[in-house]
Amino acid sequence: MPMLLIKGSFHVSATAKPDGDTVAFIPDYVGEWKLVEGGRPLRPKADGHINVRLEAIDTLETHYPGANDHDESQPPTYARAAADELLTWLGFRDIVRHDDQTVSVTPDRVPGYILTQGGDSKGRCVALVGRGTPPGPSGYEINVDEELLAKTANHHLLEKGLAYATFYTGFPSDLRRSLIDLVHQVQAAAPPANGLWAVDATVNGAKVTCMDSITKDVVILPKLFRRLKDYLDLGSNALDGFPAFLAGANDVFKIHGTGKEIRGLHHILEITDGQTLRLVHPAEDLVFTEE
Repeated sequence: MPMLLIKGSFHVSATAKPDGDTVAFIPDYVGEWKLVEGGRPLRPKADGHINVRLEAIDTLETHYPGANDHDESQPPTYARAAADELLTWLGFRDIVRHDDQTVSVTPDRVPGYILTQGGDSKGRCVALVGRGTPPGPSGYEINVDEELLAKTANHHLLEKGLAYATFYTGFPSDLRRSLIDLVHQVQAAAPPANGLWAVDATVNGAKVTCMDSITKDVVILPKLFRRLKDYLDLGSNALDGFPAFLAGANDVFKIHGTGKEIRGLHHILEITDGQTLRLVHPAEDLVFTEE
């Protein structure tokens, strides 16, 4: 699958709050941002950076604001581990996380490259992330196969058991199949090699009685966490209204291997005893329509 290659550097500023699936990137030639298609036009900051959202993965939230702008995180053992693993893999050292979720690193920039098919509705560039010398000339499309995919941070975080595979329709089916196989291999490994899969409750069932349940106790798919957090922000700890809330969120997806489009995660949600919820399909089985 051809993707646009852009060479540059990853950057962590004094005010940045990097998580496990987003990092700032500055091209060597800032004008190459104009080559990125899709979503809304990318508008770099004064220093040339745009936040890059790692394609095909989702890591636990380290500071999700939600509806009332009050940041909440998922259980930090895996949320912070994913963020630190991404920075370490890219080449940053001496990582120190502060109380406000900003991070100090050495150095503040490291060389690397991205492979992208476009941006998203939030103005981010969605990409595979690579380190060191790029596999081709910057500003040109190159073919991305499974061998090249295996050299990316996206693949690495899944391999470490620190991310969920989260696919959108634009991601190539052959690369998606490769990552699904990888996730299944990691899930089958014994702890600690299986990472967050040792405690993931997305399919097995998560007991939710209050906000602390999802911020301190249970590990679930980040997309489900975000929807739950926004729902609980409305003031009720009862889950009986959550399916209707999910219907309003209007997530559109297909189940891998089927052609039927489904509108709303409530169609694959089960709630038992009024407190325990689960998705009846794992994250890697879902292919979402771009927002």
